[in-house]
Amino acid sequence: MPSAGVEFAKVSYTLAGGHVLLRDVSLRLEPGKTTALLGRSGSGKTTLLRMVNGLVVPTEGSVRVGGQATDGLDAAGMRDLRRGIGYVIQETGLFPHMTVERNAAMALELTGRPKEEISQRVAEVLGLVGMGFEEFRGRYPWQLSGGQRQRVGLARALATDPAVLLMDEPLGALDPLTRAEMQTMLRELLERVKKTVLLVTHDLDEALYLADRVVFLAGGAVAAYLSAEEVLGSDIPHVKDYVNAVHHAVKR
Repeated sequence: MPSAGVEFAKVSYTLAGGHVLLRDVSLRLEPGKTTALLGRSGSGKTTLLRMVNGLVVPTEGSVRVGGQATDGLDAAGMRDLRRGIGYVIQETGLFPHMTVERNAAMALELTGRPKEEISQRVAEVLGLVGMGFEEFRGRYPWQLSGGQRQRVGLARALATDPAVLLMDEPLGALDPLTRAEMQTMLRELLERVKKTVLLVTHDLDEALYLADRVVFLAGGAVAAYLSAEEVLGSDIPHVKDYVNAVHHAVKR
C-alpha cells in the first residue's frame, strides 16, 4: 500500500480535570519517512500517537491521515482507517494461547482473506523481521525471547501492508544488546518498506539512528521539529538540554 502523510492541525487535548496535556500542536509527517517523538514522561507523546488511529480524539484541532480527517468517522470509516495503520507497542500484545502464525495473521483473518493467501503473507512478513516461517510458525509467545516476541508484533503490524506504522516505545523493554540488534533490523526494514512511521521513544540515540526527523515535545507543545542531522548541533535551548542530559549520563 502506498504511504500516506499524517497531519496534526492545531491539536490540543485537555484531560477531564482540566489539565492541558497537548497544546496547539501542528505537524506534518512526510509520507514514507520516519518521525520520532521525544520528550519527558507525561509530555503527551503517546497521546499524540494514539490520535492517528482514532484511539484518542483531540479536544481541539484535527488529525488527517492520507488527507482524511480521523474525527467524525462512523464505525465502518474507523475500521477502514485502522486497517491502514499498523500499531506496535512495547509489550507486543501477543495472545499467549495462539501460535506465532496465528498472532501474525490476526489482522488478515479479520479481513476475511483466503487461508492460503493469509499463510503466504504471514510467511512473507515473518521473513521481513528475520524469523523463518517453518521454524517459528508453531511456537507460542512464551517459547520466544523478548526480541523474538517484538519481531512477531512487528510482523503482525505489517501484515496488512498498512500505509502508516505507529510504534510506541517498541524496544523499551529489551536488554541493551537485544535492543541494538533490533535497532539494526528495524532501520533496514523501515528503509525497505517505506512506511510513514511515527515512533515514540525516550532514547535520543535510537531516534537519531532510526528517524528522518525528530519532534521534541515540552509542556504539551512542539519545542522543535528538526531533521535528524540537525539535532546534535541545534541551538534551540530545549534540544540542547536534551542532548546535554544524554551526554551527561554517558560520562557518568
